[in-house]
Amino acid sequence: MVKGDYTVDQVIEKAQTLIEALPFIQKFQGTTVVVKYGGSAMLDESLKYNVIKDVALLKLVGMKPVIVHGGGKEISKWVEKVGKEAEFINGLRVTDAETMEIAEMVLSKVNKSLVSLMQKVGLKAVGISGKDGGMFTVDKKFPGGKDIGFVGEVKNVDTTVLTSLIDNDFIPVIAPIGVDADYDSYNINADDAACAVATALNAEKLVFLTDIEGVFIDPKDKSTLISEMSIDEAREIIDNGVVGGGMLPKLNNCIAAMENGVSRVHILDGRLEHCLLLEFFTQKGIGTAILKQPLF
Repeated sequence: MVKGDYTVDQVIEKAQTLIEALPFIQKFQGTTVVVKYGGSAMLDESLKYNVIKDVALLKLVGMKPVIVHGGGKEISKWVEKVGKEAEFINGLRVTDAETMEIAEMVLSKVNKSLVSLMQKVGLKAVGISGKDGGMFTVDKKFPGGKDIGFVGEVKNVDTTVLTSLIDNDFIPVIAPIGVDADYDSYNINADDAACAVATALNAEKLVFLTDIEGVFIDPKDKSTLISEMSIDEAREIIDNGVVGGGMLPKLNNCIAAMENGVSRVHILDGRLEHCLLLEFFTQKGIGTAILKQPLF
């Protein structure tokens, strides 16, 4: 038996999916969700559109999404176009005055393109940087004691502009740029910026969209994906040397955010279509979730 383009069994399966999502929608309605948007999901136009549609659904079911985006690969492209070579120390971009100017230009372009796409799917969005309303005040960052230029560590987050936008039904889209005490501009690692925002807003969820499936006990064995863990288990994984590379600072960021009020953190593969919906609204979920306590 067929109804439209679907069999009745397919229609029933869709209904069951909605029923499965219901308790999650009820639990998280009205909560703030900070999404750090980066990686391949920002470069592939199809993936980008799907992420924005996911954000639209989060908003429509009553959540309050806030987007913090990166733009590292795009910045590197433009740095190379002016004849400079991108340089990184401990995963952070060495940022002289010229590179800072390029980074601010590129991040502004990325920011407004995301706002346009959100408005295309019917969302009210406003693009800002951490300089607007004095949102991000930073100290100069010295990774390993090294001076890498205009790279900032968030010292304070003024949420005045953010709460005003959220209260008026807008989605803030934030570029990770801040100022120091002398009002000089600084580039901020987008993961750090997202953690700072989530903490300042006392967010229920902080989500990292990445280019990996989640946290693995053995990265070479996909069956060792850790679907859920506690803060203590996350610390144990770090202490035992299970994770390294880019995952290590990300996990440390997750722990710090949860110690300062964020209820749960998700590390998702942004290359997977509709990853936000699959993680938020299904029992099994995808990726890795770090939880203070079980959902139900």
